Amino acid sequence: MELTAFNIEEFDLKLDTEIIGRNFIYIDEVESTNSLLLNSNEYKDHGTVLFAEQQTKGRGRLNRDWRSARELNLTFSILLKDNLNNLNLINLGAAVAIAQSINNFYQLDVTLKWPNDVLINDKKTAGILLESSSKSNKIEKVVVGIGVNVNQTAFNGEYRIKPTSIKRECKETVSRERLLSELLNNFEEMINDLESNKEKVLEEWKSRSKHLGEKIKIEEGSQNKFGVFYDIDEEGYLLLKNNDNIERITFGDVSLTPNQPK
Repeated sequence: MELTAFNIEEFDLKLDTEIIGRNFIYIDEVESTNSLLLNSNEYKDHGTVLFAEQQTKGRGRLNRDWRSARELNLTFSILLKDNLNNLNLINLGAAVAIAQSINNFYQLDVTLKWPNDVLINDKKTAGILLESSSKSNKIEKVVVGIGVNVNQTAFNGEYRIKPTSIKRECKETVSRERLLSELLNNFEEMINDLESNKEKVLEEWKSRSKHLGEKIKIEEGSQNKFGVFYDIDEEGYLLLKNNDNIERITFGDVSLTPNQPK
């Protein structure tokens, strides 16, 4: 498979943001873009984007490995220091921005799986990991880590959700530069919406939800819960309905259970 280095000039031509990505750092290889942005005293500006061609210790939610082939995908992190009122909504909004960006260029069946997965034809193509640091019990900064399978077509190993890529689904090579600029454009619009009209972000997420209204199983560590994915609340948490009881779920792995126990 032909490898293509990221063209920063091409990316910059399509970037139409005021803040997000205006400070853009390109690194060939790093352990983790999230860890570097979160712990660095060098990169401090709100909206900074750190992009790496290769992560040697990339990770997803619950410290799971995120494997990504060099020069074929998008692996980057965004530093946020303003308006950090609800991290869960930022997480859902990031998923919306990814889905919008893919849909804007390709006619693909893009859906969202609570809390942080982006699926194409029921297979995982992107994931999100939010990490934060606090000072005096106040969140000081948040890093939004995003991995998107773009042009990678072979995936080795075992996965909880079968992986895919945009190229694998649309049968053509994708411009990483164009996709990243579109994604950051949509991400900035989403961040602005969270301040002025967060209901818009929630409705966008729900309109793309994979499991909303379905019977689901939620794995919380060693505990399983069953019910109907009733809704998400104003803070983006899952509302699980079991008979007349509605429970607020703040974390867990969601899967469909058409034959759930009664």
